Amino acid sequence: MTRLILAGSVVGAALICTPLGAQDKATANTNKDTIMNVTGCLAQGDSKNEYMIKDDSGKSFGLRAETGVDLKAHLGHKVTITGTPMKGKEKVKAGQPEENEHLRVSNLSMVSKTCP
Repeated sequence: MTRLILAGSVVGAALICTPLGAQDKATANTNKDTIMNVTGCLAQGDSKNEYMIKDDSGKSFGLRAETGVDLKAHLGHKVTITGTPMKGKEKVKAGQPEENEHLRVSNLSMVSKTCP
């Protein structure tokens, strides 16, 4: 009788934990897919409040800062930004480099005061 109760408890615990674990894993994957870290040299973008960063692979990102993130103070610095992709693609002005993607920046960490 004790073995039957113990076996039932183990099976019940396994059934309760499985959906929760699957939900956490799905949430973790969703967050991982939407938050990006990019390291590169920060430059002025094609408009007053837009900035641009190019990573080591040559991919460039248009950047818009959330409130409290001062991108302008780090122009010309090598930085790591944390951001989320923005929907849609803006039209590129003639003579301006085209960004591969646009990110809304939530955090900035300075790597170096100079860019190679």
